Amino acid sequence: MGVFAALGTALCWAIAARLFRGTGNAFSPLTMNFWKGLISIAILAVVIAVVQPNAYGTNAVLWLLLSGFIGIGIGDTCFFKALKSIGDSQAVLVAETLAPLFTALFAMAFIGEWITWQQWVGIAVVLLSVDMVIKSRRRNTTHVFATSGYMYGVGAALCQAVGAVVSRDILGSGDIDAASAAFLRLVGGMIFVVPLIVITRSKWLPVLATNQRVWPAFMLATLLGTTAAIYLQMFAFAYAKAAVVQTLIATSALMSLGVAWVMGEKATKATLIWSVIALVGVGILVSFGSPL
Repeated sequence: MGVFAALGTALCWAIAARLFRGTGNAFSPLTMNFWKGLISIAILAVVIAVVQPNAYGTNAVLWLLLSGFIGIGIGDTCFFKALKSIGDSQAVLVAETLAPLFTALFAMAFIGEWITWQQWVGIAVVLLSVDMVIKSRRRNTTHVFATSGYMYGVGAALCQAVGAVVSRDILGSGDIDAASAAFLRLVGGMIFVVPLIVITRSKWLPVLATNQRVWPAFMLATLLGTTAAIYLQMFAFAYAKAAVVQTLIATSALMSLGVAWVMGEKATKATLIWSVIALVGVGILVSFGSPL
């Protein structure tokens, strides 16, 4: 279940990325982080009120708020900064390659969660494939080397890893359900984002050109890429190792090929070959080693 939930998260992110792209530059990184968080919090609050999950301890609440503060608040803001600075291909390349590696190391160091050598091979195969697909898709695109942009990418990966390990530690114990965990993580992210908007005097609303409509695409992207994705991510952490989940989520870059194909774009031979190799890596991750 954890594996399928992680792959579901990747698919949601792949579709949402295409939709977010349609909003153009209307949202600043902070504004986008604020609105997608606020909308998702409202939706999850309704879900929790209807489901009425069991009570959970203060310890779990505090750790998940911290996880969201770091992983969503700081991490997503860093990632959006990297996107604007070095472009989507390089930002994804840095963040999605390093996040699973950092997660594996942090999980071993702080919660004693080890993965088998076969799973290490699977992680290597998946990440290599993701890197090669991204590079092959952007072969003719040049990027200005911006040190700050790459540093933001590394920072995003570190924050994702910290958030993943904390979430895995809490959810793996079974003390809290996925919907409540997702809600708390998003609230933790807002604790970072809201004061930063006030301090930097950023605009609360998107800047729209004449007759520009971005809210429908943004709402759908938020529903998939934030609300559904973070719920599935929390569900995955309850049933699978943190490093495995983070690696499977990195396949969103590959799933975006399928989204592009549905939209009428053609994939190159190289991207198809590396996508098949990535599936082999996913198979290794699923087949070898206990999921818990």
